[in-house]
Order: sequence, then structure tokens, then C-alpha cells
Amino acid sequence: MINTLNALAKASSAYLRSAMHQPIRWHEWGEEAFAEAQRENKPILLDIGAVWCHWCHVMDRESYDSPEIAQIVNERFIAVKVDRDERPDIDSRYQVAVSSISGQGGWPLTAFLTPDGKPFYGGTYFPPEDGYGRPSFKRVLLAISGAYREKHGEVVEQAKLVESAISNAESFAGRGTQFSPKVIDTIVESALSMFDAANGGFGNAPKFPHPSILDLLIDQYGRSGDERLLHVFVTTLEKMARGGVYDQLAGGFHRYSVDERWVVPHFEKMCYDNSELLKNYVHAYQATGTEYFAAVARDIIRWMDEWLSNREHGGFYASQDADYSMDDDGDYFTWTLEQTRAVLSEEEAAVASLHYDINEVGEMHHNSAKNVLYVRAAMEEIGKRLSLAPERVRELLESAKKKMYAARLKRPTPYVDKTMYVGWNAMCVSAYLEAAKALGLEGARHFGLRSLDRILADGWRPGRGLLHVIAYSDPHAERRDIAGLLDDYAFTAVACLDAYEATGDLSYFNFARRIADAMIERFFDPTSGGFFDTEKPTAPDQKTLGVLGTRRKPFQDSPTPAGNPVAAIALLRLHAYTNDQAYRDKAEQTIEVLAGLAEKYGIFAATYGIAAVHLSESHTQVVIIGNDARAGELHAAAVAPFAFGKAVLKLAANEAVAQNLPPTLAETIPHLPVVKEEKTAAIICSGFTCQPPVSDAEELSRNLRAALRHTR
Repeated sequence: MINTLNALAKASSAYLRSAMHQPIRWHEWGEEAFAEAQRENKPILLDIGAVWCHWCHVMDRESYDSPEIAQIVNERFIAVKVDRDERPDIDSRYQVAVSSISGQGGWPLTAFLTPDGKPFYGGTYFPPEDGYGRPSFKRVLLAISGAYREKHGEVVEQAKLVESAISNAESFAGRGTQFSPKVIDTIVESALSMFDAANGGFGNAPKFPHPSILDLLIDQYGRSGDERLLHVFVTTLEKMARGGVYDQLAGGFHRYSVDERWVVPHFEKMCYDNSELLKNYVHAYQATGTEYFAAVARDIIRWMDEWLSNREHGGFYASQDADYSMDDDGDYFTWTLEQTRAVLSEEEAAVASLHYDINEVGEMHHNSAKNVLYVRAAMEEIGKRLSLAPERVRELLESAKKKMYAARLKRPTPYVDKTMYVGWNAMCVSAYLEAAKALGLEGARHFGLRSLDRILADGWRPGRGLLHVIAYSDPHAERRDIAGLLDDYAFTAVACLDAYEATGDLSYFNFARRIADAMIERFFDPTSGGFFDTEKPTAPDQKTLGVLGTRRKPFQDSPTPAGNPVAAIALLRLHAYTNDQAYRDKAEQTIEVLAGLAEKYGIFAATYGIAAVHLSESHTQVVIIGNDARAGELHAAAVAPFAFGKAVLKLAANEAVAQNLPPTLAETIPHLPVVKEEKTAAIICSGFTCQPPVSDAEELSRNLRAALRHTR
């Protein structure tokens, strides 16, 4: 039998390895592909996608599996395939390029490059035949190949224009201005103006969750008591959790909703969406006391524990695919009325059908019998319609959910990408520790810390810094050491600070400092301020491929919180613990880079707004000393309210207190009489000034609420 594997058989990424059997002579991104393109004077066909991407799989099947398309590609192009999760630095630059050419972005990203990697044409999905208002992929390939040969001068000129667009996209050169806290209000007002009062969320379909703006609204509500903000985040979080964008059986959120009502989702599930939404529901619970939000948070953890966690060694997997095959479009997650009745009793089916709106005609356009499960009718309404007591309705619904989930588990299951990315893992660690603190979840706390320990053990190299990937999905794949990006450093520094606050173990704090210092050394721009997304060149003549030499300073949330504001948050939190002015200065310089433009980005600058809160509000630290029940009560009172810039530390009352405190707190706390006498107490410190100790939980709550009101 002829071995038809292409070069992607040697790849590590699950997305690349899935294409190893295609007749295309794919290359991985690297010097070999570019050298071949220059040697043969052929344009490069660049495909950027991801293992969870539905339309990437569709284009693979329709075009890249086709012998006819493969012949055209192999004869006329050098084909390069990139996994956007593995190489977000490549993806981000070519996304800007293709968007400047076609006005489109997303995945699959299909770009055509000169042999030296400069983009001159591109788009996203191209169909096999003319349709969807798009030319067929075959026609595009032949036209591009012809233009490259016959209109070479025009192609080169176009590539120069596109390269200029990439350079200007996020350089912010000379645009920095004086920072004003009013930018926070501007970003909040942008969210209020985009709010969909009928359905929750922001803007029209397709609808994404935007966790950072929700967190900013929750924080600002806690400081101001503005009921408008409460209405926006409560409505949005309730509508999302009751929609089809939330997996009503297993828990966890899908990527986004294709409609404005949150009913029909794109079915892929990402660890980073769920980590940030987990924080939203925890923070909303802290702000409102609404048990429903706490229940959703616990349910997200249930799904992440079951599907995206390495329970044996620690760590979080990257994603779950939308589909289990090329022919599947949400079939794993959706239900016909017949399927529902087949697994439930008549009474259970009646309740479940009303609750989840399961009918003969469902919501899926490709199969009208398929229903997306979403909450249509409340328990009380179902009870009235079926003449059942509310408790009986609850019992029937619970048993129906268990049976339906058990039946779903027997279906072919969408692929889980078990790759572990450092930055995404750090986001999940922070979310688990946040949930554990507010909801008293010891299991989540333990797993979050184990996962962080694994990141630090497998992903940190003294002298070399952080890696981007600590484990690949395929255990047989060759391991690659890909250098960490700004996001990896920023999120990991934040996770280490969260772990310090969760444990009182100073080793996590020291790790946070080491990672932050390395981040400054490798990514900070000392000339203009701000952080580049990739490491600074170590030599003036260092060779970069394609447009990777273009410097970027990411400030927009897309789709994860942007690296620059997260880096600034990490530095401001370190400043609060160290009083090292250099940390604050670099954070301030970073925030000032976008100060003149942030309001134009609106909700996409929400993490920037959060960094602005950290900069403009006094940091507040609550240190609880004690071993008894009263110490537990004080701790509960301290963690109850949510606010950015608030930290809670709980330490045992013994002579080791000083050894577990960072520099600023170690100067004061150990010398207080209550600490020396090993009495239970709580001390609130704001802006490097500590209040007198208190031992009553209600008094602590009052004092803390006062400290967390607006100080700007």
C-alpha cells in the first residue's frame, strides 16, 4: 500500500495532524516552506484554522480532500497549514492582513502570500462551487496563480499595502496620551448603549458573551450601586444560562449564539470562554446573592471537571469540537421529539418537552426535527399546565436530565483537544480559585492549585522563560517547545498571585514576581510603553518569517482578554504587595499607550477598563489572622463582596506570619499587638495604610464596603 502521508504526519498539533492524509503537500510553518517557495518562485497558500472549527472541517472535506484541488495546489502553490491555537502570533497578523483585503476575518483563514510571506489576497471559507456570494475555491486558486505569474508587479504592490496595514493595526505609535479614569465610564456607557434589553447581551446576532465587560459592570455596580448596571449584567447572565448557548444537560457554554436570543449556538466549547464566564457567574453571585448564579458556576465546573480536566496530573484541555464528523452539525447536542420520548417516561417527556421547548419542529436549519435545548417554561408554568405540584415537576425534570445526558453519552462524541496551553490553563486556574473562594469549593481549589503547579513544573524554564504549550493532545506526537507569548506570561503571573491569595504560600508570590520580571525583560517596550505580544528580537539581524517581524501591542479583547491590560493588572497587583514603583510606572505607561483611543474600542476595551480600575482605585487588602471559627467568619465576610483590586489573605496565628507576607504587609502586620498575641483579627489595608484590627465579622463587612466605594 502506498504511503500517502504528507509532512503534517510529523506535526504536534491535533489540527495539523488531522490533515496528514490529505493529498495536499502541506508544510508546517517554517524556513523549509519559505525556502521552497522562493526556490520555485511560487506563491504560498496559507490555511489557518483550528481543530474545533466547523467551517475548517467543511473546507477540508470539500476542497483539501479533493484530488482535483490538490493537483492545482501542488502544482501552483506551496501549501502551509497553521493551527491558530498553537501559533496565535501567526494568526493575529494574517487576520489583520486578510481583513484589510476582504473586510472579513475568522476561520478558516485562507491567505495567499508572496514567497517571502507577504500577503496579497485572502478570505475565509471558499465553497467548492460558486455560491454564498463567494467564488469557488478552484476559481480562486486559478485566478491567484494566474495573477501571480502575469501581474507580478501589481501583486508585489498589493503586498506592500497590506504589510503597511498590518504595521499600523496595533502599533499605537505616538498616540499615547494622559490617562483619565473617565475612560472607565466611557466603556461602561458603550456597553449600556449596545445592551439588548429584550434578550440580554450586546449588539445583534451573532452574539458573543463578552465576559470582560460583564465583570467591569459588576465591579462598577458594587462601587456605585447604579441599578442600570445591575439590570444589564443580571439580564444577560440569566438569558445566556437559560439559552441554548448553555449546555442544559452537561453544563458549560458553547462558543457563541448565531441568533440574538442565545438559542442556537455554534457548538464548540472553549476552555477560555468557560473560565471567564465562570468568573462572571461567581462575581454576579457575590454582587447579588442570587443562588441561581452560584448554581450555574458550579455547573460550569462540573462540565470542566468531566470534559476538560486531566484529573490525574492536573491541567485543563483546550476545547471540545462542535461536531463529531463532517456530516454532523450539532447532532450530538440536539434532540428530536422522538429521541426524547425514547429515553424518558411519558410524564418525564411531558415536563422536559415543555421546559426545553422540544417539539416536532426544532431550530436546526439542516434538520428541522432537531431541537436545541433551552429553558422555555419555568417550573411554576409547567406545574399549572400539567396539574403537577412544583416539587413533582422538579423531580421529573431532574430525572429527565439525567436520563437524557446518559443517552447522549452513548452518541458519537465530538473530539476533545487535550492540548494544554499555558495562558489558557492559567485563566482556568484563576477562575477555579475565584469560584473556590466565593463558593467554598475545596475540590476546585485543590485542582486549580495542582494545575498551576503543573504549569510551573512543565512550562517554566529558568533562563528561558515560559512555554506556550505544556502537553499536546496526541500522546504519540512529537513535543515542540514553542516560546511563550505575552498572554502566557501575563495570565500565569495573575494566576500565581491568585494562588498566593488562596494559600498564603509565599512561593506563589515569588513565582509571580519572577514571571512578571521575565515578562518585562522580554516583551516591554521601554521607548513607547506597553508590551509586544512576542519576544523582542535578541539580535539586530534576527530572521523572521513572513510578517512575524511586525510588532503588535494587543489591547483589544479578541476573543480572550487582551495581553497588555492583563500585564498591567499583574504589575499593579505586584505593586500593591511590594510598593516597587517600577511596577506601577510600567503599568501606567502601558495603560497610557491606548488612553487616547480606548473609548473608540467600546466593549472590546473592557479588560483595558478593568486595568484602569486597578490603576485609579486604591487597592484593598484584607489580612485575616487566626485558626478558629471566628477567623472563618471573618474570611467569609472578607470574600463576600466582589471588587477589582481587593485581595484577601488568611494566615494561621503563629510566629510564621511574617514569613508568609509580601514586603508591604510584612512591614506592618507582624508588629500589631493582636498578631503578636496570636489573637484572631482582620486588618484592612488600603493604599499602603492599614486600619485598626477588627474581630467582628459585621464590623469588617461595614468597613470593607466603605473601603470599596469609588475612591477616584
